[in-house]
Parts: sequence; C-alpha cells; structure tokens
Amino acid sequence: MRIAITGGKGGTGKSTVATALAVELAKRKKKILLIDADVDCPNDYIILSIKRKKKQAIYQSIPKWNFKKCIKCGKCAKVCKENAILFVKEKYPIFVSDLCIGCNACSIICPVGAISKTKKQIGTIYSGKGHDINLITGEMAIGYEESSPIINALKKFIAKIENKYDYILIDTGAGTHCNVISALLGCDLAFAVTEPTPLGATDLDLILELTKLLNIPTKIILNRSNVGNKNLIKKIAKKYKTDIITEILYKKKILEAFSRGKPIKDESIKKIANFIKK
Repeated sequence: MRIAITGGKGGTGKSTVATALAVELAKRKKKILLIDADVDCPNDYIILSIKRKKKQAIYQSIPKWNFKKCIKCGKCAKVCKENAILFVKEKYPIFVSDLCIGCNACSIICPVGAISKTKKQIGTIYSGKGHDINLITGEMAIGYEESSPIINALKKFIAKIENKYDYILIDTGAGTHCNVISALLGCDLAFAVTEPTPLGATDLDLILELTKLLNIPTKIILNRSNVGNKNLIKKIAKKYKTDIITEILYKKKILEAFSRGKPIKDESIKKIANFIKK
C-alpha cells in the first residue's frame, strides 16, 4: 500500500509526521519503506539521524550539436518549449543546459541529424536504515531546476523493491506543482498535513482539490492545532467531505525531539497508524 504524506504549504510538519508514522508502523511489526520525495530539500534522514549511502546517480538525456552538419535552420529552437535553445539567424544555436528537460524534441526535428544525445547528472538516490525502517532519498543536483525527473527516477528505483514492504510512505514536496503530482500518482491514500492559519487553509484547499482530481482518498492531519483558528480547517474539510483524523498539539517535547534528530512520539501519531490499519 502506497501512502502519501503531503501538504499544499511548506513548514506544516509534513516530514515530522512522515518519519514519526514510519517508526510507529515499524513498531507494529510492519515492513516499512519511507521515501523522501521532497528532492529539493530532503530532510527525513536528518530527522531520523540516519546515515545515507549513495545508491545511484540520476542522469538526464541532453542534446549535443555537430556544427559541421548544422545548417542553421533554427528548427531546434522553435520546437523547444523550455526555451533552452537560443537561435539568431545565420548563427549556430546556443544551448542552455540548465533549462533543458531532456524531451529530445530538438534531435527529432533536426532535418540533417546534427543533434545527438549525451547526458548530465541531475540528482542522486541515497539509501539508509534506522528505527527498523528503510529510507530511500532522492536529491536534486545543485543548480538543476526541474524536480519531476528526479521523482520519476526515484519511483522507478523503488518499483523494483516495493513488493517486499507492507507500507510505502512517500513524503512529498510542498505545493501542487508537477513534482508533487509525480509523487502522488499511484498512491492509494494521502494525508494532507496542515495548520490552523489562513495560509494553511488556503493551501489545504489547493492540495485537496489536486488529490480529488487524481482520485486519491485524502484525510487531514491538523498540526499545531492549539495555535490558530481550527474553524478555518474544519470549513475546508467540510467542503471536500473529508475528516480531520488527528490533531497534533504544539508542545515542547515535540520541539525537543525534532531538534535532537529523533522521531516524535505522540498519541496523535498512533491515531494515524490505527486509521491505516482499518
């Protein structure tokens, strides 16, 4: 079973919940694989104090020009939707690799076969183990801008091993962009972690709209529930006909565990685990 821990807004405690839930389920003799798919800034290994080992590099196909063949027609620049190819009449194309997403449309459209393929590293997959759970982390290379290919490579990697586990927890990035959609696709259930603030409510609305479009059943986890206005979140829950399955209080012991690199222990996390068991 694939379960996403997601949220429209950053900083709501999504990774804190994901790591704590993974540990709680492992205590119940379940085989758990935790995937940190927040590839821009993965931090589950820090929260769990797990040492990571590099498993494999992630590469992306990019074009390579043979200017001896190039006829300076500019078709490659016209077909590039990412504007990664600049063209000035009677000049050779200028390629901006940081903007390329590896679609290879330029090599397909080239009438003289002047564009071949090469590759560049865009990310890395790491693994680690601790608290009786296995952790797989995707991390985007510094300077690279498009995270969806990292997510896709990460999902391809775990597809080979997922049958060994009872639950696969996917800690997604924040927001509703392509990287989050990629992480959510194929999930059986999602938990949207939010907070009782106007921004929390607005972004919860967005993520619930997304999971509705993706046809993924989604429940709400209300973090820091004693700080703010819970009615804001209740209105959104009612709008989408879903439930707040647990509330996590803002309290000192949770802050201390987080700052020491330890998964939090709280009755609210047990409620989430019990819900999954149902």
